[in-house]
Amino acid sequence: MSVGFAPEEIATGEPTRSARLKWVVVVNDGIGPGPATNAAICVASATAREVGGLAGPHGKDAGGAVHPGLPWAGCSVLRGSSEDLRRLRERARGADDVFVADMPAAAQQTRVYDEYLEVLGATPAEEIEYYAVSVVGPRNRVAKLVKGLPLLGCP
Repeated sequence: MSVGFAPEEIATGEPTRSARLKWVVVVNDGIGPGPATNAAICVASATAREVGGLAGPHGKDAGGAVHPGLPWAGCSVLRGSSEDLRRLRERARGADDVFVADMPAAAQQTRVYDEYLEVLGATPAEEIEYYAVSVVGPRNRVAKLVKGLPLLGCP
């Protein structure tokens, strides 16, 4: 299954709410700001690599310097408990036409990627703690999946 925008769907002149797909990153509110930021960046990186059409075209400033394209359809960053992230991941993985990227805690608790893969492979699924989950899919479906989760940084 492939989730993404076709080239003809990229509408950089329209509001983000008009995009067919919605992108959210949900961060575990039980971890500190440094680990939370790192987790959000990591799942965003995995998402950008796998979901086509997220980034808009490069831009130039008045001096001619090029600035890489940013997500033209936006990305909401929300927060939730460990259980919220687990439930979101499970529900999103079972939804049609939805992409999910996650960052287990083990990714920050190891310093060598192969060690992370080894720890992950030895951890039962129900024991994995998630630090962030990224979800991209049809706007209404993703909105239902994250309903009630607050924006990161808001009370």
